Amino acid sequence: MGGTFDPVHFGHLRLAQEAAEILGLERVRWVPAGRPWHRAQPKASAKHRLEMVRLAIGRNALFELDDAEIRQTAPGYTVETLERLRAELGDERPFVMLLGTDAFRGLSSWERWRDLFELAHVFVAQRPGHSLTPGGMPSALASEWRRRAGTPDALRESPAGRIVTYGTTALDISASAIRAHFAQARSPRYLLPAAVLAYIDAHGLYAKENGAR
Repeated sequence: MGGTFDPVHFGHLRLAQEAAEILGLERVRWVPAGRPWHRAQPKASAKHRLEMVRLAIGRNALFELDDAEIRQTAPGYTVETLERLRAELGDERPFVMLLGTDAFRGLSSWERWRDLFELAHVFVAQRPGHSLTPGGMPSALASEWRRRAGTPDALRESPAGRIVTYGTTALDISASAIRAHFAQARSPRYLLPAAVLAYIDAHGLYAKENGAR
């Protein structure tokens, strides 16, 4: 499960937990992005985002942290991360990339995006307010979705290549909304783990970047 996690919040955590249970995953590896190439650079530094994820997932035995993208200096691509993990885990183990609907709809703009399906299955959590229909995505991606659509059970039958969509618990939380809370001097309490909020307060994150006091 990749992302900028700027900051990590309960929507991320619940998606990972439910995906693990629905798919029977052995573990969920969290891979914070270092320098994403396809979007604005994160507000918090890589060091802070990594530590926030560490605090958020530390008590869940299903979760583990991968800092490889954070450590690299060049912009990272998801396909390269999956290639690295495939080399580590082998060619035969079923492997799943976890995404929200908003990220999935933009998948065809990613570097070597079709290669992603050769490396992993894709689990798409349908977030509140983000419908997933062929008409709402690029035609090439819609074609792949129709061809590769499967069920959670189908993901256990092959190492990669299937797309599963699933309606997870409706937590309409976003990192941008949390940052807006800080900018407006409002509390984001109960939108993210208390340990993460305490870390943000201790290090003065987001308030400074957004001009809040």
